[in-house]
Amino acid sequence: MVSFAACLGQSGRPAVLLLKAPLQNEPPHDQARDGTSAVDSPQDQSHDRELAATSDDIAAYLARFNARLIHANESVAIEVAGDADGKSPVAFRLVPERGVLARIAKWRKLDAMQRLTLVQERLNADMLDALHEEIAGFAADIQRRAHAVGLDAGRFLGALQSGRELVSRRFRVVEDRLAEAIYQKQQETHAEAAMHSVRLARYPESFELAEGMRRRFIAILGPTNSGKTHQAMEALALARTGVYLAPLRLLALENYERLVERGVAVSLVTGEERRVTEGATHVASTIEMLDTSRQMDVGVIDEIQMLEDLDRGAGWTAAVCGVPAKTVYLLGSLSARPAVEALAQRLACPLEIITLQRKSPLEMEAQSVGGLGQLKRGDAVIAFSRRDVLDWAANISKTGLKVATIYGNLSPEVRRAQAQRFRDGEADVVVATDAIGMGLNMPIRRVVFTTAKKYDGISEDLLPAWLTHQIAGRAGRYGIHEAGHIAGFDDSTHRQIARLMKTGVPDLPKRGFFVTPSLQQLENISRATDEKSLARLLELFARNIDLSDDFFLPGDLTEQIERAYWLDSLRLSLAQRFTFSLVPVSSRVAMLNDAWQGWARNVANGKSCWLSADLESFERAKYPLQAAEDACKKYSAYAWLGYRMPDFFPDAESAVAIARETSERVDRMLAVQNQSQSRAATRDDSLGKRRGGEQQRGGYMRQRRGGR
Repeated sequence: MVSFAACLGQSGRPAVLLLKAPLQNEPPHDQARDGTSAVDSPQDQSHDRELAATSDDIAAYLARFNARLIHANESVAIEVAGDADGKSPVAFRLVPERGVLARIAKWRKLDAMQRLTLVQERLNADMLDALHEEIAGFAADIQRRAHAVGLDAGRFLGALQSGRELVSRRFRVVEDRLAEAIYQKQQETHAEAAMHSVRLARYPESFELAEGMRRRFIAILGPTNSGKTHQAMEALALARTGVYLAPLRLLALENYERLVERGVAVSLVTGEERRVTEGATHVASTIEMLDTSRQMDVGVIDEIQMLEDLDRGAGWTAAVCGVPAKTVYLLGSLSARPAVEALAQRLACPLEIITLQRKSPLEMEAQSVGGLGQLKRGDAVIAFSRRDVLDWAANISKTGLKVATIYGNLSPEVRRAQAQRFRDGEADVVVATDAIGMGLNMPIRRVVFTTAKKYDGISEDLLPAWLTHQIAGRAGRYGIHEAGHIAGFDDSTHRQIARLMKTGVPDLPKRGFFVTPSLQQLENISRATDEKSLARLLELFARNIDLSDDFFLPGDLTEQIERAYWLDSLRLSLAQRFTFSLVPVSSRVAMLNDAWQGWARNVANGKSCWLSADLESFERAKYPLQAAEDACKKYSAYAWLGYRMPDFFPDAESAVAIARETSERVDRMLAVQNQSQSRAATRDDSLGKRRGGEQQRGGYMRQRRGGR
């Protein structure tokens, strides 16, 4: 490198700024901040005359170094321009670290000699040589790193010419811009690698056992109460081996018991519970728990129209593509026919379609219910939130009717127990959310909608036609009622439900079947991209995998990705983070989220998570019923983890037992709550009759006395 001292006297780029000149966007020193003129004090005028006499001396000195004085951040500083030697010269205009001279107010108090002395102290040939060397070394490093990833370093080093900023600050700007560009470049590279590592067009090939079998599909399609499940379960019970796949733990349990009654050796396998029968030939399972490694004769996939569900549809896609059964029964609504046909064709499986009609008719009543007093034994009253269900149950109980309640936050055991109360006649009316629409068979005579709208997490909208039909279809159980009846509670709701019942349910699309990544697929992407973050791997899957013809599409991974970002901060393996990202608890419930995070931290620290249960704690809570419901979910989530990570969650079986006991308490709490309202109503009614009788007797006696 040529010493800058050797260049003194050569012509540079004189860029001298007199001290009285204002900064960009700043008023001159002799102008007030509000834009009005200000009169300098005699002392200021003296300083200005002295400055004018010496400014040429300072400017001449600065020009030898191609420098100038500037105002920056309320200070006076030296800005130096030049070209740093290296592989290629790098132009710069910067303030050296020692180039900040003084605050403006202090600078104005210095005499001419003090100013010149300070400038000479902070700017000299040795300092400038060191500055050139520092910039050249920095530029060489940036050029090397940019070249390594195929980027042009010039687009980043241009930031060194901005002026008015310290060297260190502009270095950071260059570093940040390069880092961002490298990141973007990596994402492009990763996206391409992810696309090649996971090809969704060949998704069925990932299920090797099913792919190698000659499978045939039998789709039994029809409305609620048409006998779809009965026909398929008969075939399953007679098969040598088989599996029943349900959307809900409740349905899996119901059909597990149905097979047990038929004398079939069957195991129950759900996310939160295992009932393993030695020598079992059959399995009743929730859809996500499908074992694709065991060949069988018959598979039954229930509620096939769930293929369209954004949150869980991937489970049905995987089951249709991957269940290793010679004969696969697909049960669901008539609207699923186009989707079933498209999947069978794509999988090259022969398809037989059987359509069934409802066994008992559905009738829309002529008018709305109109009031609580018009509700009758055998009615199912439909609301769409936990709060509304409990409010309606309380108000109906006050009329003297006995009530059962069913809503999504209840555990399957509680829902089942409440449904049994209704079946056994212990409850006259059931008040439920749309949770009643799947997996609960009850002797409902009439379905009464309290509203035709439902909050979907974003806004309250009119019910979709398919959901209206599904809920309404629970009325008129075959063999118990000649017909099912439907009504709205008020006139407006009645009219809207009547229109929805006349609205046809749209067919499921023939493509766009949802898929979520398996751990193996994420590991493939990780190997291809060297990406270790679970959140980034999920994003790569969602955004960049090869979709080809869009027959298969990524499902909604939003919540899983949010969890993954937090999990990535812990010292967990990819497999552990993936498992924790799928734990079935709500992040919006503080108690459940705290438990989930505590478990993850323990595993990250190599600690076992022992179960601690206080079955009385929720009774001390402000809202005991809500606390008990959440406790059920917590124990079930622990069991879910226990079956997947037994070394860290050794109390899975105890968790199942505690969850069941807590569910029984919830059931009793609901029963007591509803019965107490009903008894109070009965007492009030009896008291009213007694008072009425007393009033009548009193009137009679008064009449007698008046007659005397």
